[in-house]
Amino acid sequence: MAELTVEMTYGKALFQAAADVNKSEIILEEALEMLEIFQANPDLGEFIKTPIISAAEKKQVIETIFSGRISAELLNLIYILVDKRRAGAFESIVRQYKKLMDESHGFSIGTIYSVNPLSKEQLETFEEKTGKLIRKNVKLENKTSSSIIGGVRIFIEGKVIDATIRKRLNDLRESLG
Repeated sequence: MAELTVEMTYGKALFQAAADVNKSEIILEEALEMLEIFQANPDLGEFIKTPIISAAEKKQVIETIFSGRISAELLNLIYILVDKRRAGAFESIVRQYKKLMDESHGFSIGTIYSVNPLSKEQLETFEEKTGKLIRKNVKLENKTSSSIIGGVRIFIEGKVIDATIRKRLNDLRESLG
């Protein structure tokens, strides 16, 4: 639960700072590019996360790599995360920031679970149908779950839309029993 608080707190702070300087989209792009760099260079990500190396050394490396390439607001966030030993939460913070961006554009964000990854077309169809159901624009993140026999389960705005085969079988069992 502490991680959730960290990601929400810092994600919201970054979102507000970006909005204050009218750089919301730019900072999102830069943050996503940084995540790609960390994923492509796992040693860099580990370097920034490790408690063995001093914050000053980490910030020097970060400045060398990113100064002039990313917004001051994003650079300051990274410095704060390093100082507070929260650099490991950067990816979660960026996800929270993206969620806040989507919500500010009128989208409700949800998760759709399926046995196998959904195609782009299938995901768009589910987004459209879910949007009609809750009367909002919807963006869904697809995750796979081995507990689903078939069908999908959607979590959005604190609601569950269960269209799985297991749910149908349970409903059938209850109606017969």
